[in-house]
Amino acid sequence: MRYALLLTVRLTAIAAFTATPCFRPSTISNSRAMASQPNDSYDVVVVGSGIGGLCCAAMLALYGSKVAVFESHTHPGGAAHGFSIEKDGLKFQFDTGPSFFSGLNPDSPPKSSNPLRTVLDAIDERVECIPYTSFGLMFPEGEFVHTPEFDRNVLSQFGNAQAEWKSLMKLMEPLAATVAALPTAALRADIGVIKSAAPFLPKLILNPQPWNNLLLTQPYSEVLKQAGVKNTFLKNWIDLLCFCLSGLPASGTISAEMAMMMGEFYEPDAIMDCPRSGATSIVDALVRGLEKNGGDIFCRSHVDKIEVDERGQAVGVVLRKNGQRIRAKKAVVSNMSIWDLLKSGVVDRKHFPASFLEEREDTPVGKSFMHLHVGFKASREELAKLQAHYMFMKDWSLGVEAADNAVLLSIPSVHDESLAPPGFGVLHAYLPATEDFATWEGLDRKSIEYQQLKESRSAYLWSSIEKVIPDIRERVVVSRVGTPLTHQRFLRRYKGSYGPAIKAGEASFPFPGTPVKGLLLCGDSCFPGIGVPAVAGSGLLAANSVSLDSLEAQTDVLRKLRLREASSSFIRKQ
Repeated sequence: MRYALLLTVRLTAIAAFTATPCFRPSTISNSRAMASQPNDSYDVVVVGSGIGGLCCAAMLALYGSKVAVFESHTHPGGAAHGFSIEKDGLKFQFDTGPSFFSGLNPDSPPKSSNPLRTVLDAIDERVECIPYTSFGLMFPEGEFVHTPEFDRNVLSQFGNAQAEWKSLMKLMEPLAATVAALPTAALRADIGVIKSAAPFLPKLILNPQPWNNLLLTQPYSEVLKQAGVKNTFLKNWIDLLCFCLSGLPASGTISAEMAMMMGEFYEPDAIMDCPRSGATSIVDALVRGLEKNGGDIFCRSHVDKIEVDERGQAVGVVLRKNGQRIRAKKAVVSNMSIWDLLKSGVVDRKHFPASFLEEREDTPVGKSFMHLHVGFKASREELAKLQAHYMFMKDWSLGVEAADNAVLLSIPSVHDESLAPPGFGVLHAYLPATEDFATWEGLDRKSIEYQQLKESRSAYLWSSIEKVIPDIRERVVVSRVGTPLTHQRFLRRYKGSYGPAIKAGEASFPFPGTPVKGLLLCGDSCFPGIGVPAVAGSGLLAANSVSLDSLEAQTDVLRKLRLREASSSFIRKQ
């Protein structure tokens, strides 16, 4: 069963899962989080309101459980929260991290292969999106525009890269079909999976090339090898794609992740989605879905302890601010990273076997980020000449994991006018999972040394932006630099980490269960892994695994989702 589950990794977007400080909280329009007091008892308590925790809680509420989410920060969203900066009466709205999305537009066909879209459809919430099809590439070889016809528009310029690409995509077709055959929403970590997954098994079993399924659990570099990919430019490009997706190059990225992403990213009608008002709109939709089904969310509510009784059963939490005990009748779900859960003292270590502690605490830690958020002067005509995203690479020979080499730049104002006042725009540039925490560890955030390091380490980000907007420094109205210490402080990310650096072929992301009965995990420390779609999938899996009581509700949701997807497919064919 574990092997079958591993084949279902769901990732349909390159979404760098990052975090920066909340300078001013965004507004959750219909949230009771700031006003009410929690009850003394719920069916399930969720610790942390990242995308994984919110997806888990929203689905549990839909299934009929009484659920509460407790969040330390001033507002929900975790690494996907938004923040605003005001200066001289001008307000600029920024996303902290996720920048690439696809499959979220409610007007696009629903796909069970996208866990976040699955949750939004299940709770009947919409995220208004602006579709687009291209982004910029600035590589040592030149400047390019990426489109779904990447092979014809770009790869044709690099020897046999186009022919090798076609060979790769042909090999990917049955792999993508296998991954799409069993949606994350059908999975559970208990015996109920026999019933929930049963309707999807025929497609999984009837794959025309079942022997290729073995590749799905291997590093993507093995797929490249089998497809005969040797072209240097193409291999470099695939490494960058993998790195943006998982924080690791092709040699460390599990093939199942790429099977789904490559299939959808390069379909003839492939589009990307710019959520109107930023990623905060996704968080808002999940909160609405949670609350309308009777769930609660409480911000500024740090969980000081997860309580475990003498039977080894998680029975609730204790809040720091007033010592209130909240009982959890069925389960406690942690959206904390595995290191923060085990090293913070929130759970007494005596409840875990030594082997579990050793294995999970030794999970390799991914590197952190440098961020630069800028509000700048720009007319609509000037913004219209730009791409909403750019990928930069200074030197392929250094490797995609090298510091001050790869840069990602998001300019959402190209599509979304709501993020800045008329005549202005916002952008976010970042070094993706290449910043070493050791450089920053122990620094006083108020010290001159820290400020000087911020300035020097953000210089490469400024120079990269200048390749797109040469006079950006003259246009700046507001700017903020985020560092690994920013990650650590505002999101309680262990060592400011991007997430676990688990390499395919060496280890795999664990499932939601723990040795403590009734304590489950979700987020990027769990299967399926890192990235917005993946953590949404972890939330789905955790929600499904709380109790067999949810099995009937889960199968009903699956039935409705299948009918919706089939209806959409029928309409498109007419």
